[in-house]
Amino acid sequence: MTIRVLIVDDQELIRTGFRLFLQTQDDIEVAGEAADGHEALAQAAALAPDVVLMDIRMPRMDGVEATSRLTAAGSSPRVLILTTYDLDEYVFGALRAGASGFLLKDASRDRLLEAIHVVHDGEALLSPSITRRMIEDYASRAQPLRPTSELMNGLTPRERETLLLVARGLSNPEIAARLVVTEATVKSHIGSMFAKLQLRDRAQAVVFAYENGLVLPGSSG
Repeated sequence: MTIRVLIVDDQELIRTGFRLFLQTQDDIEVAGEAADGHEALAQAAALAPDVVLMDIRMPRMDGVEATSRLTAAGSSPRVLILTTYDLDEYVFGALRAGASGFLLKDASRDRLLEAIHVVHDGEALLSPSITRRMIEDYASRAQPLRPTSELMNGLTPRERETLLLVARGLSNPEIAARLVVTEATVKSHIGSMFAKLQLRDRAQAVVFAYENGLVLPGSSG
C-alpha cells in the first residue's frame, strides 16, 4: 500500500528536503506541498492525502488552525505536526485539534519514516517520555476540569483504568504488565474506550484525561 503524503511548511528548503527524501521510498508518494494552512486545506481537499506533515508555525494560518479545520471537516488524513522544539507552546493545541502526534524537524530519516507509518496505521506518535513531558507542560499552565461523568459512565472499571494508564504515558506492554493481562486484551480495552469516548487515538485520550481532570498533575505513578 502506498502512503500519500502532503508536506506543509512555509520554508521551501524544508519542503524540498522532505520531498526529495520521501520520493526515494517505494511505499510513499508525495501527493503535494503547501506553504501555509490555507494552502494545506485546499491541497488536502484536492489531493486526499493519507498523512499530512504539518508545520506548526506558519503565516496566514498556522498548523493548529489548519489541523482543527481538517478535523472539523471530517477529513481523513492523519496529521503529523512538525516542530522545532518538542515542548513548543502550540503542540498541545495541535494535539487537542486532532493531530495524531508530533515530530521534531531535526529527527533522523528513519524516525521520519517510522512516524509516517505509525500515524498512517492509526496509532499516535507519543512516546511515554514525550507524553509525560507534554502532560507536565500542560498541567503547569492549565487547571484540569472535573470529570465529564456522562462520558465516563459508559466505561467499564477496567476501561477507565486503562484510560488513566494511557494518560500517564504507559505503553501497551507496560499497561499489560500493570493490569496483569495480555497486550491483546489491552488493545481491546483501548479500542472500546476510544469508541465510547469518541476518541481517535492516544493523543486525544491524553488530552481528554487531563482536560477533564481524570488525572491530576504529578500523578504519574
